[in-house]
Amino acid sequence: MLWAVAGVVTLGFFITLEIAARHYGLPGPMTSQVQEVIFAPKSGFLLYASMALMMVVLTWRQRFIAAGVAIGIDVIFLLVRWAVDAKLSFGNGALWVILGYAVIAVTRRTGQERALLLKGVGLGLLLVAGRKTGDTWLLITSKARPAVLDPYLAAADHALGNPSWLAGRIVRATGPIGTHLLDSVYAQLAVAAVVVSMYQLRKVAVERRFPRHHLVRSFLVIGLLGPAIYMIFPVVGPVFAYGTGAFGTGGEHWAIANLWPDTPPPINALHPVTYDDITPRNCMPSLHTAWATAIFIHSRKGPRILRFAGTFWLIATLSATLGFGYHYGVDLIAGVVFALTVEAALRSLDRGWDRSGIQLVAYGTVVFAALLVSYRYLPREMAEHPWAFGPLLILAMASVVYGYVRTTKLWEPNAAPARQPEPEPQPELGLSRP
Repeated sequence: MLWAVAGVVTLGFFITLEIAARHYGLPGPMTSQVQEVIFAPKSGFLLYASMALMMVVLTWRQRFIAAGVAIGIDVIFLLVRWAVDAKLSFGNGALWVILGYAVIAVTRRTGQERALLLKGVGLGLLLVAGRKTGDTWLLITSKARPAVLDPYLAAADHALGNPSWLAGRIVRATGPIGTHLLDSVYAQLAVAAVVVSMYQLRKVAVERRFPRHHLVRSFLVIGLLGPAIYMIFPVVGPVFAYGTGAFGTGGEHWAIANLWPDTPPPINALHPVTYDDITPRNCMPSLHTAWATAIFIHSRKGPRILRFAGTFWLIATLSATLGFGYHYGVDLIAGVVFALTVEAALRSLDRGWDRSGIQLVAYGTVVFAALLVSYRYLPREMAEHPWAFGPLLILAMASVVYGYVRTTKLWEPNAAPARQPEPEPQPELGLSRP
């Protein structure tokens, strides 16, 4: 029943977003997904990662067959595209296999086996749909929010020492090698999430059930809730507002000034500025930071190589978000708080809400709201008194991190119970020996 309700709510959300996208003359997430059944996919790696996620419910023999079928279908598509001189791409085969198993689940499976296979298919499709939903959200933000609040965040970032400007100069000094490495890490964050998720779900095929909480849920919830904040706090980022733009959008014509990454922006009169209707307003909070934080958290219980990979991906993602000028430093602080609050809420939902869970989620929500309010209404004071507000921002984030670690450690099943005082020795009863 819970899965059915979640499915209906998700479908309703996708339909609503599809209608909103059509209102602005844009293709919605459902349209984009259907097109990739035949046309060249935007990300073949994501489709194969989604198929791998779906295959956690299959036996090893079924996995090899599914992978072979997907590769065979993609070879056929590549040959046809090469023959007609179309754009060469891959990933259609993986999507066909996922949809094929949905048909098998409905027509060839019954009872618990059908439900398990449909859950696997739904998990794979949700990862793809989440990406499409995010892309649609970004397009909607650029159409619905013509004015951006970058001057406020640029001023608030003075409290942290303008980290995006510093990181931008460092990345530029590393040359093409460092740039390509960070760009690959930044672009394939969803693939890293699938790797960690597959480790968490490795026993599904044997146990025939999913664990109560895993990374995919956190990844999707962060991706669904985060863009709503974009609509409240539209920001394009330093490389767009103070640089030459990226991805063919923004640029000097729309920039407030061409300063990034060499010269930190001065603290002038703060007011919203109009920007183009193409560049997404996707800075506050940094969802790449939130996703990387979730990957880091969920990799902590894995083997050493997975823990190392989770740490590397977090550090590299933070470096890329700042070094490419996609985010201000204050965005990253908000992203960490946002991720920990969502993670705490999901874990509390699974284990049952109690006082510790309610307090942790409430505290994270209050800190996140306080950050947004301070960025919007106190940026000048933050820039003029960095020695006070800089440590306060770090302390606010650290307090949420500490609260999350301390509370979730108590939630672990092997947590040691509180030590009880030893009872006082009682005098022996009866006659003593002479």
